[in-house]
Order: sequence, then C-alpha cells, then structure tokens
Amino acid sequence: MGLLDIKGVGEKTAAALNKLNIFDEADLLNYFPRNYMIYEEPMSFMDIDNRVVAPIKAVLISLSNPVHVKKLVIVRGVIKDEAGVTLNVTWFNMPYINKMISVGKVYVFYGRINKEKKTMEVPICYTMESYKEKLGNMQPVYKLSAGVTNNLVSKVVSECLTMLNSGEIGMGKELLDKDFYLKNHLMERKGAYNKIHFPKNKKEYEDAKRRFAFDEFLEFCLKINALKDKPKSVNNNYICRMNERTKEFINSLSFKLTNAQTKVVDEIVSDMSSQNRMNRLIQGDVGSGKTIVAIISLMNACFCGFQGALMAPTEVLANQHYESIIKLFKEHNIDLKVALLTGSFTAKKKKEIYDLIKKGEIDILIGTHALIQEKIEYKNLALVITDEQHRFGVKQREALYEKGDLPHVLVMSATPIPRTLAIILYGDLDISVIDELPANRLPIKNAVCDESFRPKAYSFIRQEVRKGHQAYIICPMVSENEMYEACDVLSYSQTLQNIFGDEIKVEFLHGKMKPREKDEVMKRFATNETNVLVSTTVVEVGVNVPNATVMMVENAERFGLASLHQLRGRVGRGNAQSYCMFICTTKSESAKEKLKILEKSNDGFFVASEDLKLRGSGDLLGVRQSGEMSFKIGNIFTDTDLLKLASETAKKYNNDSVVSDTEIIL
Repeated sequence: MGLLDIKGVGEKTAAALNKLNIFDEADLLNYFPRNYMIYEEPMSFMDIDNRVVAPIKAVLISLSNPVHVKKLVIVRGVIKDEAGVTLNVTWFNMPYINKMISVGKVYVFYGRINKEKKTMEVPICYTMESYKEKLGNMQPVYKLSAGVTNNLVSKVVSECLTMLNSGEIGMGKELLDKDFYLKNHLMERKGAYNKIHFPKNKKEYEDAKRRFAFDEFLEFCLKINALKDKPKSVNNNYICRMNERTKEFINSLSFKLTNAQTKVVDEIVSDMSSQNRMNRLIQGDVGSGKTIVAIISLMNACFCGFQGALMAPTEVLANQHYESIIKLFKEHNIDLKVALLTGSFTAKKKKEIYDLIKKGEIDILIGTHALIQEKIEYKNLALVITDEQHRFGVKQREALYEKGDLPHVLVMSATPIPRTLAIILYGDLDISVIDELPANRLPIKNAVCDESFRPKAYSFIRQEVRKGHQAYIICPMVSENEMYEACDVLSYSQTLQNIFGDEIKVEFLHGKMKPREKDEVMKRFATNETNVLVSTTVVEVGVNVPNATVMMVENAERFGLASLHQLRGRVGRGNAQSYCMFICTTKSESAKEKLKILEKSNDGFFVASEDLKLRGSGDLLGVRQSGEMSFKIGNIFTDTDLLKLASETAKKYNNDSVVSDTEIIL
C-alpha cells in the first residue's frame, strides 16, 4: 500500500510528501512531530516570556468596522488584560469577526504578539468556556518543506491512523511478547502511534515517546550485539609494535604528551601488537588532544610497513586533518606519503588516488565517508580511524570493520558520555578515556548574561578582533519563526555587520546551505578572512580554529547543556585566553540554574552528569540534544533507564521466555 491509497492523498500531495522522505504509510506513521503547540492557561501580557504566540485573557475595549485597504479587509480592536495593559489588535480578511465578538466581554485571544509595539495580529478568539475545553490539549507541529503545510501533514497522518485503527493497514508484529511490555510499562505500538501524533496531554505524549524511544534503543543494541563478537574473534593480521622512529617523533614534539595521552598511546600499541585485532574507542573531552594520538597511531602503523586511514564527518574537517598532518610531518622530516580524498573530488582525481592506494604508494589516506566506498582497494590497510564517532552510524562502523583485510579500528568521540552509557552505546569497543587537557591550554572564562549585556559583548568582540582574534556567535534559528521570538542567523548577521561596519567582516553559516557553500564559509573563517561567524549549531563539530577566542551563544536557554559544551569547545584551542558568553533571554530560574553549570566548570563529563540530574525524564520539547548520537526520539541522558532495559533485552534476545517468534518492523 502506498500514499495514494490514503484518503485525500493525490499525486500532487504524494509528491510533496516525498520531499520529506515519506513514501508509504510506514514512513508517515514514523514521521513524528518535532514539537507541539499546547493550549496552556491564559496569561497576562507581562507574563509572556520569549514567545510571540500566546493566549491572553482580556476584555475587548473597542472594535472598528471593516476597512478595505487595497486587497485587504482590516478590522482593528483594542483589548485590556487583567493587569490593565492594553494591546492593539488587528485581523486581516476576517470581516465576520465583528459578528463573533462583542465589546465589553472577556475572551482568550490567541495570536502573534509584538512585545515592543504591544500589538497582536490575527488572534483566534475563544470564550472562557470554549477555551477551558481545549486547556491542556496538544497540537502536533511537523518539520515541513516547500509546498507542505502543517495542516496537510496533520490531516494525512490522521487519515493514516484511522486506517491503522480499523485494520486496513498493518504495522508488523511485535518483537517481544505482551507480558514484557506490560511488565515494563510500555504501551502497545498502535496506541503509541495515535498518542505520539495527537496526544491529549503531556502524560499521553510521554507514554508514547517512552515506547518509541525503547524501540529505537532496542534496534540499536541488537545491531551493536551483532558487531560485538566480530572484532574479538578476529586474529591480528597486522602486528604493529612501537617503532623507534615513532618514539623519536614523540620526543621531538614541541610539547609533552599528557599522562592520559601517553596511557592511551600505550593501550593502542598494546592492542595492535597483541594476538587480536584492535577495536577501541577514544573518548576525550573537546580540546583534550585526541588528534595527536591518532597521528601517532597512524604513523606507527606506517613505520611498521602498513597503510592507515582517517575518516572525518565533513570535508572541512578532513581538509584540516590533512593540512595539519602535512605540516607536522614536514616540520619533523617524516617521509610518509599522505593523501586527501573527499566526495567533491572529480572522478579522474579519485581514480588517481584509488590507483596509488592499491599500489601502496600512499601511506595515510585522509577523507570523509568516501574512504569506505567499495571502489577503494588498499594494499595493506592496518588501521582505520574515525573522528567524531557519534556522527557515524552503526552501518558505517560495520563497513569499516570489513574494509581491507580486517584492519585495526580506532574511533574517537568528544561527546561526554558517562562510562556506564558508553559501555552500552559502544559495547563492541574497548574504551580509553583522555581526561586531561594539554598543559598549554588556558581554561575558558565563562559568563552567563542577560540581554542587557549585548552592547558590552559586541565591544569586547571588537577588541578581540583588533588583537587579531576571531569570534563565533550562535543563534538557535536559521530565519525568523512565527511561533517563537529568538535570534536567527540571517537577520542577526546583517544587524551585526551594520553595527561593526567595514572594520569587521561578518559571515553566516547554517545547515540548510549546500555542503560546498558551508565548506567555503568555514575555510574563510579558518584562514581569518572572516572575523565573526554567525552560525547555528552546525559548527558544533567543526574545524579547529585556534585563533578564535570568543564564543557567544544567543538564547542559550534554548540549547541542551551537552550541545552548549560542544559549542564552547570551538574556542580555547590556542594559547590565547578564550571566553564564552551565554546570553539568557528568559527570567526562568531553572534555565539560569542550568546555564550556571557551564559557568562553574569546563569539564564535559561533569556537565553531562549535572545535566542528567537537572533535567530528569520530563523534557517535553527536548526529545534529543543536537549532536547526541543519531536517535530520532530517544535521549541517551534522560532515557537512561530505557537504554539499559534495551541493552539487557538485546542480550536475552534468543530467550524464548522473553522473545516471541514474531518480528517487528523498526
């Protein structure tokens, strides 16, 4: 059955949904809302925080007759809330509003508010009785694309759910038996689909989210278990003991490795010189020096007569690794041959590299996921390293295991995950932790500020740029949003350029840009052609710019702590003092308390543990933190209990008392 079999879906609608990667009823059912509009208690104007859409309880003071302006019909009114604040209200093309509401009566006006001008546009008007019936209800808000409205997706999903409930369409059978779900307070999947899309209240949403988070974790853990035995049972085809030239390189470095780095290097060499193939994770906080450990490991494998490969999640990061290694090898007279391979290379250039790799004329290959393409044949690949492991999925990890003649695998992650969770998430890997920062790194100075601090912040950024340094400014949105009042990249960068003038070059960066555009922007920033980069969290994992000394995060309360810590890691990577300013635009004490954790400590593991304590499991709108694994709805911090349950269940998968003989479609 396809989309065209759903009532109300024609070819035009189906084509529009295809743009959202929705091709059948299963895709539609699993296209979960990204947010919800909640009918909450009516408020007064002064209670409104940073939202621009809110319900206000007020009396209608005056109402004009419809006025025709060009093609518009405009009705204007004035309302006064319980605190005595008046707002000017405007309705467009709604001449009938005069017959629906009356001057002198109290209503709940739900519309778009401009706090500075004290205006409200096109509000929906409810009597107190009718609004009371809607109180607590939740309306889904879906991720959209051109030609697709939220109303369209809601209607099609609703029709699909009707067909599911009537039995016209199926969803596959459950993997586990009913008793398991009852025992663990997990609702049945049909009900969960209904309540994840159209929950009546937060409790229904939480119950549905819990079920799908478990399914997601279980699928992940089953895949991990399928990988677990592979590396352990594979003999070491590439014995790589510590080479004397590697020791000489380490001793010739202009800095001394930390004790943690030395320990991890020893663990890697021990693995690679043992009887079994290495399969290890290096977990280190941002700026802890994982890259030099990777370079030493690659170098040692090559000095032992083999090849090595380093895979990065983006072309910009791959380019940076390549240039860093080339520079380092030149400084220390290391004669190993290093090459770069990314998806943007021409077919001719790729073929040249393929030929050199196959002949063994390239020792170290740096690149993106292009490194695991089927066309590449290595002569004697002994070590494959992936940077920012959480950006790669289980399937990509498996592709690495099977590349070449079963090489050693080393993966690196800067995501601060408590060890107990890391063991579950990376259960197929041995774990090393780099828990020290290099001695030359100065601790970042952090400050949580309110909006009044912005002029001082801009002045400080100007001073830093005059010293030759650079700055990042992070905004939560790409462009203006009708539902929330928050800083957006496009308008903010323009405003900032006007403030700074020609003295400072400002550019913007966001995830909706084409890959090549993003790479060009980051290159200009990396080479100091751009002084200030206004960006979304797309820079959370990005190039190393030691010259950047300022990180300013707007609407900081809208980000998770783990994401904020990753963003903070973009500065403090050089020898100069670095600073991070978190601009809080809410009066919420809990939000301020959360941000104060970042002010207290630069330790990512401490931040992660405090975040877990603070948030608990009821984070309604934060279903997942940016950059934390690839889970759609599960959150590895707030849903720890479900992750552990999924891990334990996956281990017992073949136990008939737990698992039925049916299958689930995940």
